[in-house]
Parts: sequence; structure tokens; C-alpha cells
Amino acid sequence: MSRARGHLHPALFLAAVSARGATTRVGARRRLSARLAPQEPGMDYQDAVRTLNTLQTNAGYLEQAKRQRGDPQTQLEAMVLYLARSGLQVEDLDKLNIIHVTGTKGKGSTCAFTERILRSYGLKTGFFSSPHLVQVRERIRINGQPISPELFTKYFWRVYHRLEETKDGSCVSMPAYFRFLTLMAFHVFLQEKVDLAVVEVGIGGAYDCTNIIRKPVVCGVSSLGIDHTSLLGDTVEKIAWQKGGIFKRGIPAYTVLQPDGPLAVLRERAQQISCPLYLCPPLEALEEGGPPLTLGLEGEHQRSNAALALQLAHCWLQRQDHPGIGELKTSRLSLLRQLPLAPVFQPTSHMRHGLQDTEWLGRTQVLRRGPLTWYLDGAHTTSSVQACVRWFRQVLQRRERLSSGPEVCVLLFNATGDRDRVALLKLLQPCQFDYAVFCPNLTEVSPTDNADQQNFTVTLDQMLLRCLEHQQHWNNLAEEQARPDLWRPPSSEPSGPTSLLLAPRPPHGHSTNSRIFSCISHALQWISQGRDPNFQPPSAPRGHLTQPVAGSGSSVLQEAAAIHVLVTGSLHLVGGVLKLLEPSLSQ
Repeated sequence: MSRARGHLHPALFLAAVSARGATTRVGARRRLSARLAPQEPGMDYQDAVRTLNTLQTNAGYLEQAKRQRGDPQTQLEAMVLYLARSGLQVEDLDKLNIIHVTGTKGKGSTCAFTERILRSYGLKTGFFSSPHLVQVRERIRINGQPISPELFTKYFWRVYHRLEETKDGSCVSMPAYFRFLTLMAFHVFLQEKVDLAVVEVGIGGAYDCTNIIRKPVVCGVSSLGIDHTSLLGDTVEKIAWQKGGIFKRGIPAYTVLQPDGPLAVLRERAQQISCPLYLCPPLEALEEGGPPLTLGLEGEHQRSNAALALQLAHCWLQRQDHPGIGELKTSRLSLLRQLPLAPVFQPTSHMRHGLQDTEWLGRTQVLRRGPLTWYLDGAHTTSSVQACVRWFRQVLQRRERLSSGPEVCVLLFNATGDRDRVALLKLLQPCQFDYAVFCPNLTEVSPTDNADQQNFTVTLDQMLLRCLEHQQHWNNLAEEQARPDLWRPPSSEPSGPTSLLLAPRPPHGHSTNSRIFSCISHALQWISQGRDPNFQPPSAPRGHLTQPVAGSGSSVLQEAAAIHVLVTGSLHLVGGVLKLLEPSLSQ
């Protein structure tokens, strides 16, 4: 740790001290607001979000809860009680015609594809997802758009007051943050009379609070992998058991191609409760005999998500007796697998337009700004980072060089939770970044003015320490790679190109090739060097130290003909970057 600490920018710890004081003041306000939350409707959006944030679990209590976790089934039963106290019964959720989707990677993209396909049929859609990138209201969407601040405020206080009015000594008055938003989403979708709701599972499936849904129209399981091991288990098979917990008797479910072990677990879970489970044919089978499908989301891995979305939308339309669901066709496809194959059909024009028009911020997203190109992908598992690296390298290889001058490649990274940071960083090494930049998921040193970006589940000390660990891991990996055969292409990379992206160049000294900054804004200031025409750094509050953009490495960035920046490792990091690069998302 001492070596990594020596590579810190001088401003980091001074900024941390200043921010820590602000965090302490926020924590004090949070404890007070938990007791004195506003009780009158008509407060503005930020007031509603600040009160919602009092339902976040503070970092100390979260660690204690992980060690003393209670019966998860009891937690699910508590969610049913919260629903009843808010004025709904589980039977009411049957009216929402829900598509319930879980998975380790790609479940959000699958939901986005599915929602857009069905919206293209003229249906009024609801979409509940997590986490949000910039504003919390992104989690609850109607017809693809986040609900308005006014609508969010209206339903927040409606649910909040009902829960306050029904509390007694035998129960906790308020559910935790994610549970509250789940309840609120159900209220919004019912009151706004959506034709269907696409509901993304939060974590796992079996004991996720969304699993109070009794009668979805159809369920889906996207690609499985290792994530949230402290909650779900440390093998893919254990995780598959949790994901299969959303299956319901007699309700069709679909999954994509999985390794044999987890696929067998999903099959057993489905058989135990008489759930018909089908394996999605690859997208190529649906394209056979017709024009290729164009996807609104980049990356080869999105084809698997699109294939699942097509089956979910097709099944939903079929079960709702909707016309125009696509003609079934014969296929030469033969998969020797453990599950029956889902039908192969000709995608309709509505389905084609839906896939092409899908937008899902922060996932394989590219922003071009003058000499800077930002590549944003919230990948945070080993399998999703592998897919991110393949996408990033392929995009760079296809790029059109507008100048013969030098190009610089920069990594902006953070990872949270119980992820294997070393494994993630090792997967990113073949991209040959000129600089690796690490920062916490804080848009500014003191984000207290924007309630959407507040996070009480981790302390500032923990965030800064994690950045130091990331830098040390990165530097150690660079040392391991510094051998005579360093510039040879990697000998094995699953399903990806083997050639390196950029021309070989001597490695930088470890004192200059990695940086730590105290917040996202400072990191972007250093990376962009004032050359992004859209990025306007927020002014620092009085008493806070500003981060200098001059210093070692800045001349390289200032003189580069092009700067390619990959932002990955955390959706929260990507959200903070989007907030600063796309201010319109905060309006």
C-alpha cells in the first residue's frame, strides 16, 4: 500500500479531509431527517429524493447486517406486508401483465430491448430497473421515459405517508431504499394504467423483493456468471439456483445458452414447480431467410440479450392474444442441450424497429467530443468486462483515423462491492492503456447539492482506500507484464481479437501511468485537459480544494491528436461521468 500511496496526487488527501467533513454533516442531517422527514405533500423533487435517501442503509449497519443476515424468506414475507401497508395486495400486481427478468449480465439490456419492442406495437409500457445513472426517477419509466419529477414527487409522498400512517410497534415503519422504490413502481404502473410492466430483478431472484410477483406473463434469465457472492453464493450453480427462484408454476420462462452446470440447475428448478423452461435459439436462427437484425446497442454480446428479448416479447404477445406476433418457421438449427428449444419465428417489422431503436445509457455507449471519445460501459463482472474489452477493441480497430498524430488511450475505473478487482483489472491490461485513472463514484468532492448522487452505504475512507488498492493492483499487473515478450499478442482471449489495439510503445514508469483523484469531476478535468467542448467542470464550493489539471502526463494529453477513454467497472461510475458530460440528463 505504501508504494501506491506514494503515487497519489497531492490534492487527494486534502480534498478527502474537506469532503469527509461534508460527509459527516450529511450523515448528521440523515440521522435527523430519518426522524423528522417532511410530512406534507407538495415538497419538490429534491426533497422527496433526500427523504428517500434516509432509507439507505449506512455503511456500518450494512456490514453488520451481512454478518447477521436473517432468514431470506422472512425478508420476502416482510415485503408482502409493506405492500399491504402501502395500500396494495399481491393480487393487484397480476393486473400489470409483468415480464420478470433476472440474470448476472445483460438483464438490463434485455429488459430495454423487450420494452422497446412492445412499445413499438403501440402498447403503454412500464419499466422498473436498477441502478439509476444520473437521477433516481430513471428507475421507473413509462413509455421508455423516466417519470417526471412531478410524478415521482407525487407518488413518493403518497406511498411514504401510507406507510407512516400504518406503522405500529411490531414492524419497522419504512422499507429500505430499493424495497421502497419497488413498491412505488407498482403504485405508479397501476395508477398510470400501463398495458404491461417489464420488471428487472435487483439481486438474485428467489429472495429479491420483486419476487412478490405471483403471476407474471413470462420470465427470462439472461447470461449467468459470478457476482454478489456474499449474497448469492460462490459458484455459478448456486447463483443459478437463486436466479431460478423467479420461476412460477405454469408460467413460461426463457433463458439463453449457459454452461452445462448452471443450465442443469435452472432445468431442475423449473421441473420442481412445473415451469415450462425454453432455451432461446441464437439470433442467427431468427435472421435466417430474412435481412439481418440491427441492434440499437453495440457489442456482439448484445445479440444474446436481443435473442432473449425477442422470445419474451413474442411470448407476451402470444399469451395476450395480440395480432402480428411473427410467423413460425422451420429451422435447421440443432442444439443438443438439456432444454427444449424456443420457437423460431420471423421477426415482425415492429420487432425489428424495436431492436434498432433501443437505447440504454451507460452500456456500450460512445460519446464523441472533439479530440476526445468516451466509451462508457458499466461492466462489473468478469464475463461482462470480457465483453466490454472485446467491444472496445473492435470499435477502436474500426475507427477512422482523422489525423496522423499520436493517440492516447486512458482507462477510468472503479469497482465496488465484493467484485474480484484483480481479475477485472487483469482483463483490461491487453488494451495497453497509456494511463489508468482511479476515483470513487463521487461526481464532486461534496455532492450534497444533488440528492440523486448521495450514497450512505459506504464511507469516504472506504472509497479512497479502494482506489489505492485498485492502483496498486494495476501497477503490480503492469510489473508482471514487463517482460521481453510483453508486446506479443495475448495467447488466449475468449471469443475476442488477438491483435493489440495500438502500436507497441515503451511502458511508462509506474509513477506516471496511473493516477488517483478524489472525485469523478477531478478525474475528467485531468483526462480532458479542457479539450472536451461540452464538459464544464463544476465550481468547487468555498473551502474546498480544486484539483489542478497541470502536472505529469498533462502535456501528452494536451498534444494528442485523439484521446480514447474507456469508463468501466461500475454503473455508478458511468452514471457520474454521464452526469458531468451530459448535463441535460440532470434536468
